[in-house]
Amino acid sequence: MTLAELSERAAREGITLGRLAVILDCEETGVPEDVLLAKVREMVGVMRSSIKQGLLSDKRSRSGLSGGDAAKVAGAPDSRRLPGNSLLSKAVTYALSVAEVNASMGKIVAAPTAGSCGVIPGTFFALAEMDTSCSDDDLVEGLCAAGLIGEVIGEKASLSGAQAGCQAECGAAAAMAAAGLTQLRGGSPEDCIHAAALALKGLMGLVCDPVAGLVEIPCVKRNATSAAVALSAAEMALAGVRSRIPPDEVISAMAQVGRAIPSSLRETAQGGLAAAPTGLRCAEMVQGLEDERQPHR
Repeated sequence: MTLAELSERAAREGITLGRLAVILDCEETGVPEDVLLAKVREMVGVMRSSIKQGLLSDKRSRSGLSGGDAAKVAGAPDSRRLPGNSLLSKAVTYALSVAEVNASMGKIVAAPTAGSCGVIPGTFFALAEMDTSCSDDDLVEGLCAAGLIGEVIGEKASLSGAQAGCQAECGAAAAMAAAGLTQLRGGSPEDCIHAAALALKGLMGLVCDPVAGLVEIPCVKRNATSAAVALSAAEMALAGVRSRIPPDEVISAMAQVGRAIPSSLRETAQGGLAAAPTGLRCAEMVQGLEDERQPHR
């Protein structure tokens, strides 16, 4: 189904996109609703745990290229923060935290991928802390709405950086998060799909250029900036702003852009930041560390 069809059905039945996602998934898989919701609730728990783990731990990744930045943002004094941006600060902190846990081989929820795992939990839990009326049940339904958006993007375009660049990972994650955030704040199904479109447009063309072939540089920081895009897209959609290009056409355009991105910028570590002088030196350093760890014969 298209986003337009999903939005129209949800509106016609007087339900949220998240609720529609549950209905459709149960119909397709035959899994009882309580079992499905329990699984999603488990994901919410893992997301919460990964945020806490990233903030409490000063552990760096095996390569040494990432780790500790979430704690820096969390501990920054108010005088160093932008005024009136508590929600953004929390979202950035939490997105970094989850992405750093992933880089250090911790447990995360791939939402929709490991490389973009911080965007949804970063924004969702930042909002939940600012809005005390937002319960875990709300987060579960918001995550279902986000998943429905991701399912359409994956079907109509891609969720793979190797196939379509980071627009398919962090871009899709931002679109999913924006839709979920919009629902959490009482937005209509139409608001939700336009939030997704606005976020995806903001990150269209984003390349995948992992330094040393690792999901660390620039991936961890892109989770934070993508969280900011998701927040701004939700803000616009909730105010009634609409994507002039229909959401389904935005997804189709993203797919076309993904096909046009050269292979050097699709997770091969051959272009972009991976090919920058410092990126190449980082790759040499990582290779040296791996060589040292190999058993001597």
